[in-house]
Amino acid sequence: KKNNSVMIKGNKVGLRALEKKDLPILRDWRNIVEFRKNFREVRELSLTDQEIWFDSLQKTKHINYMFTIVDIDNGKPIGAAGLLYINWIIRSADFSFYIGDENKYIGNDGIAKEAASLLIDYGFNNLNMNKIWMELYEFDTEKIEFFTNEFNFKHDGLLRENCFEGGRYWNSHIISLLKNQ
Repeated sequence: KKNNSVMIKGNKVGLRALEKKDLPILRDWRNIVEFRKNFREVRELSLTDQEIWFDSLQKTKHINYMFTIVDIDNGKPIGAAGLLYINWIIRSADFSFYIGDENKYIGNDGIAKEAASLLIDYGFNNLNMNKIWMELYEFDTEKIEFFTNEFNFKHDGLLRENCFEGGRYWNSHIISLLKNQ
């Protein structure tokens, strides 16, 4: 039986609006050390931190669309994705994305590709975005390679020494995909 709470449906996965009940698992995923170093928020998060963040999303729904990636058959949360900091004038959104289930991050089982495709399509064809972009740290090679190889994201720029991890400074890559690229 297919899960009916899913807003955006694919074959294996779907996207549904992030709910408060998702916060404990998001906190657990966000606190995986190998994941956390790739996020702008590098400190370990508490459930209270997640609740404060969730409440702020509710107040800014017009510029943030956050989804739980779910298994289409049973509704089990397997990741998180969002279009954030939307700029309605230039029609751009910051793309947030990871698969938390089984500590995959991206993985190579096709799940990430389907989930990312669903959100990119939603951004371009439902929200009428012109550009979907990301800031990725240079050591986050899995995500850089995934989005440049699988979706043809282009390198827009480099922010020098924009991250501190493991006792040293690292660069950030800004990559983006244009609707008509």
